[in-house]
Amino acid sequence: MKILVMHQVPYRKIGYHLAIDHEAHDIAYFGTAASIAEIPQQLRCRRVVLDGPDGLAEQIIARTSREDGWEQVLALSEFGILEAAAVREHLGLPGPGRADLELIRDKVAMKQALVEAGVRHPRFAATPPASGPLPWSGRTVVKPRLGASSDGVTVHATAEDAVAHYRALPDPQAYQLEEYIDGELLHADGLVAVGQVMDLVVSRYVGKPVDFAAGAPIATGQLPADPRHVAFTEHVVQALRIEAGCIHLEFFETAAGELVFLEVANRLGGGGIVTAHLRRTGVHLAHHEIAIRLGLPRPDRLAPSGHYHGFAIFPGHRLDPSRPWRTDVPQRLSDHPALDRLHLLEDPAITSDGESGRTTYQEWQVPAFVEASHPDPVELARFLDDCTRSIRVTQPEPVPSPGGPPS
Repeated sequence: MKILVMHQVPYRKIGYHLAIDHEAHDIAYFGTAASIAEIPQQLRCRRVVLDGPDGLAEQIIARTSREDGWEQVLALSEFGILEAAAVREHLGLPGPGRADLELIRDKVAMKQALVEAGVRHPRFAATPPASGPLPWSGRTVVKPRLGASSDGVTVHATAEDAVAHYRALPDPQAYQLEEYIDGELLHADGLVAVGQVMDLVVSRYVGKPVDFAAGAPIATGQLPADPRHVAFTEHVVQALRIEAGCIHLEFFETAAGELVFLEVANRLGGGGIVTAHLRRTGVHLAHHEIAIRLGLPRPDRLAPSGHYHGFAIFPGHRLDPSRPWRTDVPQRLSDHPALDRLHLLEDPAITSDGESGRTTYQEWQVPAFVEASHPDPVELARFLDDCTRSIRVTQPEPVPSPGGPPS
């Protein structure tokens, strides 16, 4: 099989060589110089370096043709989904069209489809009314229609404040407004094959991604299986016509027990989700997604741990990269039986995604990252909550040099 890989997700997160036999298939990776440099040197493949991350589809189209004999296009990044459709069309390959893919990329089209399907979701507006208020008055969220990782998301005390913020944006048409939902935020991660959800694991956040973007730590811990969560996920997948690949669905559970959609992505979840899911289920999400998308046999499952898994992330994008920081971890957390691994980063130069400038959740790019597990999901949640409250990443003020100005 001749496979074109749009290589955007860090190679260490995917491990393509563990999912595809590079001796049996002809594989070409298209990506930036930094992403191509991640590919193991000994791997049998073609490497095509593009001129930066912008205009991905156009660059690939300029370097390929139908006569090349491509049989598959593989794109595992949220930021390559729409571009992959254009590449497939250029190469004459089957796959979901742009209209279907916009349901899982454009947050307005996404929620409009859920209106028709009867899935509970926040009230929203693509643009505020030309005159008169929004149809709600309380806390309101302004977010990019095609965004991810909570980049550019703002929360406002009133709908009126949100509208004022929206109208002051340089490109307001790229944003939408929605009512703020009070409740616990959960995420569901699993696989879809021929429209069927499988290997689903649901986790609960400690904090929210929008808090992380603002500089606060967040955590997430797995929950016992709940048929309500599975049914809700299946309803969303059906409404948005998701046919294959990974899903990362975020939704609220209110105090009254109501499940309310937030957003969904047809890709791997970030942070430590791949590792936590693998340890809980024995399924490596990326390897199984590749098999599903390429029509290959799914890999064998590994032995599950029997524990519930989670992680905590401490952001570095609000730190000054020119100054050192200190991470303080209380001894009770270092000695806790739920702690599996503590990653501490010492190099300030790599606390953000240098290529895209976006907030990063990668454990090797943040000051501190905790991996945890416990046979009791309640104890796991308590430990992760304690981590977010008690671990401190600080940048002490520099000490004035002798003879310097008085403090």
